[in-house]
Amino acid sequence: MTRLSRCSSPLHRRRTAALLTVAMGSLALAGCARPDIASPEAGIPVPQDWVETQQGQASLDLSQYWQLLNDPLLTQFVEAAAANNLDLAQSAARLEQARAQLAGSRSGYFPQISAGGSGRRTVYDDIPDTSSYSLGVDATWEIDLFGRIGADVSASEAELAAAGYSLADLERIITGQVALATISARATAMQLAIARDSLQSQDDNLQIARWRAQAGLVSVLDVEQARSQRAATAASIPQLESNLVATANAISTLIGEPPGRVLELLSPSVFVPVPPELSSFEAPAEVLRRRPDVRQAEASLVASMARIEGAKAQLYPMIQLGGTIGTSAIGFGNLFDLVSGGLFGSVSQLIFDGGRTQSQIDSSKAAAQGSLAAWRLSILGALEDVETSAVDLEKSRERVVIFGEAVDAANNSAILARSQYQAGLTDFQNLLTSELQLRTARNAEVASQAERASAFVRLTQALGGGWSPREYPLPVSDRIQ
Repeated sequence: MTRLSRCSSPLHRRRTAALLTVAMGSLALAGCARPDIASPEAGIPVPQDWVETQQGQASLDLSQYWQLLNDPLLTQFVEAAAANNLDLAQSAARLEQARAQLAGSRSGYFPQISAGGSGRRTVYDDIPDTSSYSLGVDATWEIDLFGRIGADVSASEAELAAAGYSLADLERIITGQVALATISARATAMQLAIARDSLQSQDDNLQIARWRAQAGLVSVLDVEQARSQRAATAASIPQLESNLVATANAISTLIGEPPGRVLELLSPSVFVPVPPELSSFEAPAEVLRRRPDVRQAEASLVASMARIEGAKAQLYPMIQLGGTIGTSAIGFGNLFDLVSGGLFGSVSQLIFDGGRTQSQIDSSKAAAQGSLAAWRLSILGALEDVETSAVDLEKSRERVVIFGEAVDAANNSAILARSQYQAGLTDFQNLLTSELQLRTARNAEVASQAERASAFVRLTQALGGGWSPREYPLPVSDRIQ
């Protein structure tokens, strides 16, 4: 009775609880080892200046570059896509999944605590029945001396960053797709208007040819040539209408709504957005830091390297500490009269597993090599995008000027040919040729204007525009040299 009384005293209970608290606090300090993991150097020399363009260097805010095109409808579509695009919704869900996985990885730093209880009723024939009860709390804690948990946390943090940059890059891509599709739709609508205008002129030509043929001034050949040209123009209209519907429907999908409304908004298009001049933009290294796809590839590499450290940690001992507090009694009223507790520790060391752990290490190293190659490829691709897009924009501006001159000349030629034909000073073939040249020049001018606007979109995308780093406060490094 003396021993039992001493164990059940309040002092003993407080001492047992204090020992467990100290042990758990010690584990908290010992269980926070984390490997220092950083991506290696990219190993790709990044030029100080751009090669294919002579633009000066300046810091630009291109996070909302589409507003520089001064197209309210395009801005409306981009904002709708940012809010309703279903690909973005899927990527956002993957980001939340990565965030939850990180929380799960960090939980390894904390003890695992469980509680249990039981009750039992014993029935006798000749003596009174008895009831017994017990309660207990168990705790286990892994001391992460060799970084197994820390490596898992580092990998999860990098995967969270990669998921965030993936979402940012998808936003950049979706924004560009909406902008390019809107520009294409506006150009198609204008070319459709040109075709319909040309068809009306060709109806007039056909009527004039018929009158002159009836008067015996020209042969039926003029009539048949006019009919042929009119039919060719009329046949192009359904194809343009089909192209406009397809592009409008693609925009509808991008902005997360069924087809219909977008086509109504685009059909009366009378202009192609005119991009502003970009007299300068950031240096190559700064552009690479702004590109979310490059950052995503780098974060994926860091995650792969952390997985290597996690696999290696399995080769080292696993140390666990734990404790238990419990009480049991016959009768519920005496349940807390006797409280007992204990601490324990365990060490386990892998000796032989048939090469399973080493194969996991080798697999993780191979995955890291693949991630390194993907990172390097993303750097080269980003540099290529900027160089190519900058030249495209420059050359498309030149084409717009040239085709503007061609339209002016072709328009004057068509006016002269029509007046001369009506006066009988030239044949019908010259009229047909001049009006065909006018239509071709007008279509080419619209196409060049669309290409100029599209080249601006591609260049601003290549420069890292279309997303805001402020909206994605994710960790970055400066390993691009």
